[in-house]
Amino acid sequence: MAQSRGPKLETYKQSRSRRETRMDSGGGEKPGNPIYKRSPDMTKSLVTKSEQLLRIDDHDFTMRPAFGGPPIPVGVDVQVESLDTISEVDMDFTMTLYLRHYWKDERLSFPSTNNQSMTFDSRLAKKIWVPDMFFVHSKRSFIHDTTTDNVMLRVYPDGNVLYSLRITVTAMCNMDLSRFPLDTQTCSLEIESYAYTDDDLMLYWKKGNESLNTDERISLSQFLIQKFHTTTKLAFYSSTGWYNRLYIHFTLRRHIFFFLLQTYFPATLMVMLSWVSFWIDRRAVPARVPLGITTVLTMSTIITGVNASMPRVSYIKAVDIYLWVSFVFVFLSVIEYAAVNYLSTVQERKERKLRERLPCTCGIGNPDDMMIDPQITGYGSMDVNTTGNYGMPENGGRQDRMLAQVSLNDPQITGQVQPSRAYVNVWIDTHAIDKYSRVLFPGAYILFNIIYWSIYS
Repeated sequence: MAQSRGPKLETYKQSRSRRETRMDSGGGEKPGNPIYKRSPDMTKSLVTKSEQLLRIDDHDFTMRPAFGGPPIPVGVDVQVESLDTISEVDMDFTMTLYLRHYWKDERLSFPSTNNQSMTFDSRLAKKIWVPDMFFVHSKRSFIHDTTTDNVMLRVYPDGNVLYSLRITVTAMCNMDLSRFPLDTQTCSLEIESYAYTDDDLMLYWKKGNESLNTDERISLSQFLIQKFHTTTKLAFYSSTGWYNRLYIHFTLRRHIFFFLLQTYFPATLMVMLSWVSFWIDRRAVPARVPLGITTVLTMSTIITGVNASMPRVSYIKAVDIYLWVSFVFVFLSVIEYAAVNYLSTVQERKERKLRERLPCTCGIGNPDDMMIDPQITGYGSMDVNTTGNYGMPENGGRQDRMLAQVSLNDPQITGQVQPSRAYVNVWIDTHAIDKYSRVLFPGAYILFNIIYWSIYS
């Protein structure tokens, strides 16, 4: 049995030795063997062929095209995808857009029989020269990278290049809020080359105003977008020189309906509520005082709420004028009742002093007859009717008035009662304050509204 296994073992060792020798020499197995057959990496081979076709390694792409010659023209167009936010507090806006550059670089020209372009992603864009655009006065900006970098590079056989990026930028917008919330704002997005002056790079809008396209679905909650337009200017820096700068201007008009509901209507209602006190009895202190305090505190809350969402500017806004004038009307209604209450108190004090000074009238049979008799009172029938129109509503008020008139003809106390004549006038003026306020306050506030809305509308 051992003798029969010996030749077989020797044959197996010789076969294994020959196979290892072939593998060490690089011969490998036969091409038909699926174990050792490898398919080529088509992606790597295509990239290598494209770079060879564009001769990437044959040129120095750190230099601009036609270096040393005339400035290279770079056309720009923009597709605005969305206008995200407008912030009055931070004085800025956020916009998402497609920024496209067009230029010609003969170093990238390649032979083509069908004149078809080649499209690449951001990997090739890092190996060639591209314009170094940046946003002037931008606070934050980034290129979208989901699911990959949103960068597209398209090269044509004659060397023309299209370079497109999807960018979100937050830029400064200097707003004039003097007419807020009845204002119209104009913001600008500025594009400029960072390193190349106008001697090296000529930046321009590729199709004028038609270079700016917007999505029809763009809308903002507080603003109505009125128009977009473009301009081109030169910007000068003392240390580096002149640069081409492109501007995207857009005009926004604020929606007023939100502020009418949240600010103007509540303020107007509070002012009208303060007028209710003019029709309440002046002796109803518990009714008139809380009403005045409530309207004043409510106006203070409205003013505080509006200013909390606004920047702390050093000038007066249109809404400030309306709210503070409304606050003054509410405050004056409280002061009006204070004046009425004070004069009523003065009247009552003088009444008590007058009663103490008057002689006893117990013998008077009919005070009304004495009051209308000119021989006794010194007043004709016209005088009695005239003064009777100002009768006090409380009980006994008419008798007090009659006693004051009798005392005026009493020679014994003529010198003492003379001041009571002034007292009667004061009492008439006290009633007139409420009567006049019912007309003057609404009339003045309506006049203010006519002037205000005619100026700011």
